Amino acid sequence: MADMIITESEEFCRDFKKLLKKYRTLKGDFEVAKKAISAEPTGDGSKHWHIIKQKDEAYILKIRMMCRAVKGASFRLVYFYDGKTVEVIFIEIFFKGRKSLPNQKRIKRMVKKLMG
Repeated sequence: MADMIITESEEFCRDFKKLLKKYRTLKGDFEVAKKAISAEPTGDGSKHWHIIKQKDEAYILKIRMMCRAVKGASFRLVYFYDGKTVEVIFIEIFFKGRKSLPNQKRIKRMVKKLMG
């Protein structure tokens, strides 16, 4: 597989920056999640990966992310994966203890922008 292009949306960066102030291990935990996504971008078949939207080879997925600061898989990452150009764009990160579902408006906007 070619090198994967990993980017973060502006909204994701804002979410991450806010969460990083409270959860100090988040940066390192996010790096671990990025490695897992790089190895299996469409998931490993476990309950920790969920396909939100699929169109041809393009996906929007949600995964559970472990965070050592809260001792569990309490964070969720939403990202876009385009299997053709091997690109991952992180869309949202959130703490499951404060928010139960991803931002549907943001996901719909990204689906329209990225998947047509």
